[in-house]
Amino acid sequence: MTFGFDLDLLRTFVAVVDSGGFTRAAERVHLTQSTVSLQIKKLETNIGQTLLLRDRSTGGVRMTESGELLLSYARRLLLTAEEASEAMRRPSAPKTVRLGVPEDFAGRRLIGLLSGFSAASPHLRLDTISGWSAELRRLLDGGEIDLALIKREPGDGACLASWTEEVIWVEGAARAVEADPVPLAVFPVGCIYRDRAIRALERSGRRWRIAYTSQGLMGVQAAVASGLGISLLPSDAVLPEHRVLSAAQGFEPQPSSELALVKGQSKLSAEARALGAFLIDSLAP
Repeated sequence: MTFGFDLDLLRTFVAVVDSGGFTRAAERVHLTQSTVSLQIKKLETNIGQTLLLRDRSTGGVRMTESGELLLSYARRLLLTAEEASEAMRRPSAPKTVRLGVPEDFAGRRLIGLLSGFSAASPHLRLDTISGWSAELRRLLDGGEIDLALIKREPGDGACLASWTEEVIWVEGAARAVEADPVPLAVFPVGCIYRDRAIRALERSGRRWRIAYTSQGLMGVQAAVASGLGISLLPSDAVLPEHRVLSAAQGFEPQPSSELALVKGQSKLSAEARALGAFLIDSLAP
């Protein structure tokens, strides 16, 4: 014969054992003594075993061998039930915040940010989407992301915060490349560094050609290091394998660009505001 355990009966049983008697157990579980006695009798009837014996010398109770065996299971069942109840009281899923980041955002820098946010806000889930500035703005306008870090020209619209980014001409350190026309290693159309490089060369009257294109920062960095082309990169993306070019080589210094934290038109949730505050604090010089 099989039967299920009634958690209320098990709770009363454990209370009687822990308190040493029916009277004190009744106080603990907020029942009358007679109700406690009836519940213990019902539990014994259900399992077909005597669990407790009255100790006439002390006025308390003592467990039988069956009672001792059941006690350990009863404690585990009650603990599991409490854990399940607590889990059901929690939200079914963490609140999600969606962040757009530039394709050329340095990987190590992003890893540091994500690790810091995870430690500071373990109750939040962070989803990141990478893209170029135009794409990130479209996602913001469509409400598909909450916040975005965008590379742009300084002062190009409202933002929650902004940081200056120095940009530098670089070529491979191992060997100089033929610079007529200037071979460019660049990101796809829509990237501020690509636009800046082309406009600067055209203003100086120099010819140029696209020698290499990559969606990711690592690809452009590698192309420059291997001598495939020249590029205009943020200073934190310059590698030891790169050589900085100056006006002496015909590459005039360029004004700084800007990394801006922007939001869409809708009101930010408390979770998105928390992410924004974290980014503002973490990206400060």
